[in-house]
Amino acid sequence: MNPRVILSTAIIGLGLIIAAVPQNTTRPYKVDASQLLVEIKNGQQFINPEEVADMLVQNDPSIQLIDVRNPDEFNSFSLPGAINIPLESILLKDFEDILNQDTKTNVFYSNGTLQANEAWMLTRQIGFKNNYVLMGGLNYWVESIANPQKPSNSSANEELARYNFRLAAGSALGTGSSEGISTETKTNTSPLTPAIPKIEKKKKKPVAGGCS
Repeated sequence: MNPRVILSTAIIGLGLIIAAVPQNTTRPYKVDASQLLVEIKNGQQFINPEEVADMLVQNDPSIQLIDVRNPDEFNSFSLPGAINIPLESILLKDFEDILNQDTKTNVFYSNGTLQANEAWMLTRQIGFKNNYVLMGGLNYWVESIANPQKPSNSSANEELARYNFRLAAGSALGTGSSEGISTETKTNTSPLTPAIPKIEKKKKKPVAGGCS
């Protein structure tokens, strides 16, 4: 699936589900709905799978994956190094030190993007910092990293390099196989041998108004 299609679909969907986000009865909002819509339109919460995979393979200590699905789903399969904070627990004081900080890049993920986006919206509205959403969720991870589709031999060099990177990343992280995502987590985190295509890093930049 084209990342632009995923992003466009997510932006439209997010605009419709703001009212459906689990009601926050414990914390005051610091970002209003109109500002949140601007940020959603810009897609600033999304981080692409290639960037996440690159950081994981390189053992980048600044990334923290946060699985917001229920514990059963998390125990069945999760991305390497992820921790489980179910959506319904996202506002508990127990997790504030993890979610409200300026050191790590937190990446929420769920099967698709709905629950992860709800987690992002809740934490964004109360002013927590450095929280993002894995573009496309696990479903897109399977398609792009675990089981990438080989481009034709006539494809541009950039596309071939991206495919080689995805293939190597899936293997290094233990999530690549011809039969889909494995439920076993491998510990192989050796550097990738194929050249890594240029990946646009997520830039952390303040947002006008509210608490960034």
